[in-house]
Order: sequence, then C-alpha cells, then structure tokens
Amino acid sequence: MQTMKNTQTKPLILKCFFFSLFLSVPIFLLTSSRSLGSKTTDAPPGNQSAGDLRIRPGYNSYEAYIERQLNKTLNPKLRRIWTTRDWDRKINVFAQFFEDLKQRQLLKNESKALCIGARVGQEVEALRRVGVTDSVGIDLVPYPPLVLEGDFHNQPFENETFDFEFSNVFDHALYPDKFVGEIERTLRSGGVCVLHVALSRRSDKYSANDLYSVKPLTKMFRRSEMLHRRTVDGFGLDTEVVFRKK
Repeated sequence: MQTMKNTQTKPLILKCFFFSLFLSVPIFLLTSSRSLGSKTTDAPPGNQSAGDLRIRPGYNSYEAYIERQLNKTLNPKLRRIWTTRDWDRKINVFAQFFEDLKQRQLLKNESKALCIGARVGQEVEALRRVGVTDSVGIDLVPYPPLVLEGDFHNQPFENETFDFEFSNVFDHALYPDKFVGEIERTLRSGGVCVLHVALSRRSDKYSANDLYSVKPLTKMFRRSEMLHRRTVDGFGLDTEVVFRKK
C-alpha cells in the first residue's frame, strides 16, 4: 500500500516541477533582458570622436570617469613622489615657463591666477615664487593651501574671476568643450589662458582624450583669439598654446 502511494506521488511531484520550470523560464528571460537593457553602454553625452580630437572609449558614466581619475590622484606612491622627489624639480620648470610669460607681458605680478588640475600645486607654488602671489589651483582632491577642491568641468568660481589660467591636463577632460567653456566663463575680458598639450605623442593611460592638432582648440575657444603656439618640454607635453579672451 505504501509503495503504491509513493508511486502515485512521484508523477505529481514531477508534474509540479516541470510546470514551475515552464513558468520560470520566461520570467528569467524577461528579467535578464531588462537587466542587460539597463546597463549603460553608450558614450556619455557630449562625447565626440572625430577629426583631430578623439575621446577615449571605456567610460560608461561620469562616475566611472571620476573614479578612474581619482585612482591616479589618490595613488599614495605618486603623491609621495609629487611632494618629495618631483617637488622642487617641477616648481623650477614651471617657474621658467611663467617668467617667460611675464617677459612677454602675458602674465603680471598683479594677475589673479588659476591652475587647473593642479594636483599638489607645484605650478601654484611656482607662480607665487615668481611674484604672482594671488594664485590658487583646483583638483578633484584638495591640497591646502595651494589647491582647492574643484572639477574643471564645472569650476567653483564666479564669472570673470581670473586674469590668467594655466593647465597641463587638457588630455584628462572627458568633455573638452566644457573644460574650455569653464575657462572662458571664469576668465576676465582680456585674460590669458595657457595650455600645455601633447600633439606628437600620446599622453598617459589616465588621459580621456587624444589631441592631434591645435585646430579643435581654436574652435572651442569661441570667445578668445589664439596668440601663439610653440614647442615646449613640459613633462611629456610638447606644445604650448596661448589664448586671450576677447
């Protein structure tokens, strides 16, 4: 009797199992498709890869981009190098650049100056040492008193704040138009922007774009005129480009 009961129960269990499996398969497929569809695979808005300016792929969101940039900025080994072995060496090189700009009347002791993407502030210290005392930098990670916290895609300053802006991190901009737009927004009329960029070689692995000529820069600086460009040796960057806001 017990055997017959077990025999009758097994087909019922199997039927229930297959019926549940039949129902679960479409539910699983529907859930999977929604999950895949929700993953961002398109480039962030404003991304461009054409002509002489190409945005590097691999960033599914702005948060992912910021996280990668912070991986470099917060690297303990790099920060130790920047504040010890590289400190005086970089200050001396930046000071030479700034002294030359002063001789060409593009920078004055009275200038209110900003260094964009300044990390631990060697360029800020260099400006102060050559007499431009009203100088400050911004970076994702602050380094007081030289560097304030700030995103160069959205500078934390009022319109027309500075007379002079310097940056050697254009290649780290995910949105080059916003990078340049913020410079022109915070520069006063007649103010000068100096960029050090790489044209003949590719920048480091943390770069977000690759620039192949100055043409994209002249197009993005819509409210400025290019004063000059020249070859420099600036820590892996080979070209200096100077703009003056109209």
